[in-house]
Amino acid sequence: MNRIDRSRIAELMDKELARFEKDHPKSKKLFERAKGSLLAGVPMNWMVRWAGSYPIFVKEGRGTYVTDVDGRRYLDLCLGDTGSMFGHSPKAVVDAVRKQVSKGITMMLPTEDSVWVGEELSRRFGLPYWQIAMTATDANRFSIRLAREVTRRKKILVVNGCYHGTVDETLITLEKGRVVPRSGNIGPPVDPSETTKAIEFNDIDALEKALAPKDVACALMEPAMTNRGIILPDPDYHDALRELTRKFGTLLIIDETHTICCGIGGYTAAHGLDPDIITMGKPLASGVPVAAFGISQYVADKVMERILSDGTDESGLGGTLTGNALAVAAMRATLEKVITHKNFDKMLPLAKRFEQGVQKVIDETGVPWHVVRLGVRIEYHNTPKPPRNGGEYEASKDYELEKLMHLMALNRGILLTPFHNMALISPSTTAKDVDLHTRVFRESVRLLLE
Repeated sequence: MNRIDRSRIAELMDKELARFEKDHPKSKKLFERAKGSLLAGVPMNWMVRWAGSYPIFVKEGRGTYVTDVDGRRYLDLCLGDTGSMFGHSPKAVVDAVRKQVSKGITMMLPTEDSVWVGEELSRRFGLPYWQIAMTATDANRFSIRLAREVTRRKKILVVNGCYHGTVDETLITLEKGRVVPRSGNIGPPVDPSETTKAIEFNDIDALEKALAPKDVACALMEPAMTNRGIILPDPDYHDALRELTRKFGTLLIIDETHTICCGIGGYTAAHGLDPDIITMGKPLASGVPVAAFGISQYVADKVMERILSDGTDESGLGGTLTGNALAVAAMRATLEKVITHKNFDKMLPLAKRFEQGVQKVIDETGVPWHVVRLGVRIEYHNTPKPPRNGGEYEASKDYELEKLMHLMALNRGILLTPFHNMALISPSTTAKDVDLHTRVFRESVRLLLE
């Protein structure tokens, strides 16, 4: 196996940073200006984590491409970290948004579109009752509240390295077996061990041990991990997860926000899962802020009286703009005309082509890396074999190498998700786009090995 020389990483980083600064003078000027009014020079702090000396400032996005203020055009494989997974500004959604804006944006009243959306979500995901939220964070937070109401238990269970938005209970890590705040967690309100248990993904023994005391209201899980690379479940993992949660009276919440990359009904439909609650967000309205959560008949029966009580506006569920007419119209257009079997039939073969291209380069060059695919989501990582859980992934992560690979891709016209080497295939992606990435990946690896 060909291992990467650390001095070569440093040498290439200096060269690539110089190239980046030469190519992006207008972005630099805007960034310096922004630091006078925006905290860290960006509207949301994680935007500074893009590769380069500063973030590029975008001018527009269409389909699978974005153009920055310096006039440079990029193949976008990040796609809003799933928010624009089906391409930037699909025409059907643009038309629906334009039409709804002229008729009213938010009225605190339901629309006919909301009925269609509820029926369609029920059909796709199998749960009978749905509510709209603004973000997947909200959907997860509201679902945890419902689980606590149903079970009369306080604690939740998550996996180490999970991602469920900015839900306080989930911003944790396992440190020598103890649940502690995740590194970078700003102002955690309480010691997370008071609210949260955590286990490693794919560890059935740990799962049973955590649930056995019968003090866990819900297990909140992605069906496959997506924030510590793509980590797939063992063949028997989901059967055990469902069996043990039922055995110990714990509700099972499946977060499909990223794993909707598996098909129109997410991982749940593709693999026949049977959760009590499903949450999702990001791509549901093609980037217009909206999310949703669905609940089983059992959960509905337990919470309906409280939902309909006079104090429902103080329940901790929802918000004034939640379920607004514009968001629901965009959601209907996305579900009806964008997140479709037809589009997945186009996207999946291209995702396989992408995976095969990366694997071919790994085989050609002998670098000790691997590539893994989940539906139309693909990721490569600097270990010979895929990690089985978040702890293994974090222990193997090479931040300097990953940052360099991102910067080399950006300098050659490709955007990868800044937090990891993740790429998404959209309906607008072409075979030519996929092959461009393969060529850039090959060039980058070969430069590393010189």
